[in-house]
Amino acid sequence: MTRKLVVKVTAGQEAPERCAQAFTVAATAVAAGADVSLWLTGESSWFALPGRAAEFELPHSAPLPDLLAAVLGGGQVTLCTQCAQRRGITGEDIIDGVRIAGAAAFVEECLGEGAQALVY
Repeated sequence: MTRKLVVKVTAGQEAPERCAQAFTVAATAVAAGADVSLWLTGESSWFALPGRAAEFELPHSAPLPDLLAAVLGGGQVTLCTQCAQRRGITGEDIIDGVRIAGAAAFVEECLGEGAQALVY
């Protein structure tokens, strides 16, 4: 059975190390063959928009656009419904491959058999 890793990132530009750690862990888990779901919530919601990940900088960290692309390529990226609404982000605004879903979907993923959830 493939383990599922659910990573919820709440941090963005205001907490760059925590943000980068979440994306790095998610991308590394994809590379290791895990079933990965990355949830963009709070200030990380902005990274669902085209070009926003490219604005992120953290010395000695992999580029955020590369990490995001890795997760999109081998896992699932979800933007929190309420977080998107609070920021005026709609489905037409976001990167192809990112979905918008709410707390019920997050809880369902976390409670799935073999799931491990991490929150950054």
